[in-house]
Amino acid sequence: MAIISSSIIVIVSMLHLYIFWLESFAWTTRGRKVFKKFPAELFEKTKPMAANQGLYNGFLAAGLLWSLLIETPDWRFNVAMFFLGCVAVAGLFGAATVQKSIFYIQSVPAIAGMVCLYFNI
Repeated sequence: MAIISSSIIVIVSMLHLYIFWLESFAWTTRGRKVFKKFPAELFEKTKPMAANQGLYNGFLAAGLLWSLLIETPDWRFNVAMFFLGCVAVAGLFGAATVQKSIFYIQSVPAIAGMVCLYFNI
């Protein structure tokens, strides 16, 4: 796997590890500062839901990091493309249903990673 592709995968996985931490462990503290448009009175009530969402982000990060450890080139490529594709779709859905900036934060880096991976950059 080329260095740019690997670097993007690391960046996307770190973003999702941060989201995992934020939603799973810091929802009622740091989450209030990050999600300013979310009504303050709902943070405590939605803590279990946010933790569940965070867990999915943790799975995305784990899958991306796992792809970097796979020795077989075809499997490494397929696993990385799958998890980057999941991130891109999640970002598109978030942009359509929650906030447009999610597209730029999640989908754009994932799509860039997929393009670099495809062209072995």
